[in-house]
Amino acid sequence: MERLDGRTLSILRREQLRERVQQCHSQTQIAPCLAVVLVGDDPASHVYVRNKIKSCSEVGVKSLEKRLPARVSQAQLIQEVQELNANSDIHAILVQLPLPEGLNSEEVLSQISPLKDADGLVPENLGLLLGDNKRVAPCTPAGVIELLKAHGIPMNGAHAVVVGRSQIVGKPMALLLLAENATVTVCHSQTKDLANHTRQADIVVVAAGRPEFLGKEHFKQGSVVVDVGIHRKANGKLCGDVNSQGLESWLKALSPVPGGVGPMTITMLLENTLMLAELQRGQG
Repeated sequence: MERLDGRTLSILRREQLRERVQQCHSQTQIAPCLAVVLVGDDPASHVYVRNKIKSCSEVGVKSLEKRLPARVSQAQLIQEVQELNANSDIHAILVQLPLPEGLNSEEVLSQISPLKDADGLVPENLGLLLGDNKRVAPCTPAGVIELLKAHGIPMNGAHAVVVGRSQIVGKPMALLLLAENATVTVCHSQTKDLANHTRQADIVVVAAGRPEFLGKEHFKQGSVVVDVGIHRKANGKLCGDVNSQGLESWLKALSPVPGGVGPMTITMLLENTLMLAELQRGQG
């Protein structure tokens, strides 16, 4: 079984990205800058943001971290986003999700300028993706596509099943697979006889948000499985949405957790930041 190694691929992509960032700065005097808005004290969110800020530094992308208390009002949070929109030194904005209870994430995301949408989740950019006129794609689905391409997994004509229908992963994942000429089935919590669908797939992308939700019985022999989930078990170990027991001699390829999709998500965030900086320069 092939290991879809996102960590190694990310190292290569970030080396290339560092050169592109340096070239952008030397030619235009523009230093691409990502602003990250972190609300509240969720430990996982703090870890994710810390990793993103560190990754920015590694490739030469500037970063600004805006921390707000969990008690911040919806209006105050939107005002912070709008101020970042108006700051010409900021080229990309990311609001770390999930937001604390009482805050409407959809309304907040809708306030981010489409030209500064680092996560690709602003309605205008999702609409462009739907219309095959992509400006910027959500980072995790984009990372999955790049991971499959780098390992030579054919998507053209393949039957792909996406397990999950979130706006962050499932729905854009289906659109990006369609753009690669795959035939796509989207399954979710209300799908009857889920295994009947996943066992027909050449490629299964699992973004169910449930630890070790799918196992060997859900996949046909020789298929490719991409595990988007990441969870911490009671013993402290990390796991994904897939139970990997018995898959070594069963699947053609599987993405590991950790070290599969996660590193690619951050890499695509960095690439989106540079692309948006270049786009704003062109329009400016």
